[in-house]
Amino acid sequence: MSSAPPVAPIEEKPLSEVERIVDTFVAPSKTFTDLRRSTNWLLAYVLIAVFSIAMVVVVDKKLGMEKVVENGLALAPKQAAQLDQLSPDARAAQMEKIVNFNRIFAYAYPVVILVFLLIVAAVLLGSFNFGLGAELRFNQCLAVCMYASLPGILKALIAIMVIAMGAGEAFTFQNPIASNFSPLVDPSSHFLYSVATSVDIFTIWTLVLTGIGFSCLTKVKRGTSMGVVFGWWAIVVLAGGGISAAFS
Repeated sequence: MSSAPPVAPIEEKPLSEVERIVDTFVAPSKTFTDLRRSTNWLLAYVLIAVFSIAMVVVVDKKLGMEKVVENGLALAPKQAAQLDQLSPDARAAQMEKIVNFNRIFAYAYPVVILVFLLIVAAVLLGSFNFGLGAELRFNQCLAVCMYASLPGILKALIAIMVIAMGAGEAFTFQNPIASNFSPLVDPSSHFLYSVATSVDIFTIWTLVLTGIGFSCLTKVKRGTSMGVVFGWWAIVVLAGGGISAAFS
């Protein structure tokens, strides 16, 4: 009696960088599982950087950085009051410095994003490896964070469209579109407004993708992975709300 030869497992086809980008939106598990093979995140970062700069260019040309600064000051009455106490010439000079700083910071935002994701990747690496016994490498964590951040390009694209249509008079870089609970909260309540701004559909999307990504690369259950990611996010949101309330 002959026995059938063992069937070799079907290996997943390696994904191209473009396929990874697309699958992040339609089949994220495929993208994050493929990170076991290669942790190349360059194309994802280039897209994030390009759309970030594109939004800044449109804001600078259509609204003007001065308008953006004024919108920000409207949400920070303490800072606005300090400026109003200055003489007209001194106020104008200080405003010019603030506008120039905001312009430089905005155009350098791709660098800020990279530094931020490096920090996030390091924190999550420690959380999963030391807290949950995973065996992740730093570049795997960074790649997960980078691909999980791709929904941000859709947010930037929507902001660009809104501004191009002349409907972005209240624009701020902290809250470019009303994709969160901030319209339901009084901006004068700085803690609640900061928290409401953070509860954003694109942020939640990114957090869910991050949880999926870490569960695909480890033996950690998806629910536990989500708990780690959302737990750190909650800590950051509450801390940010406290800082906003103290200095606004």
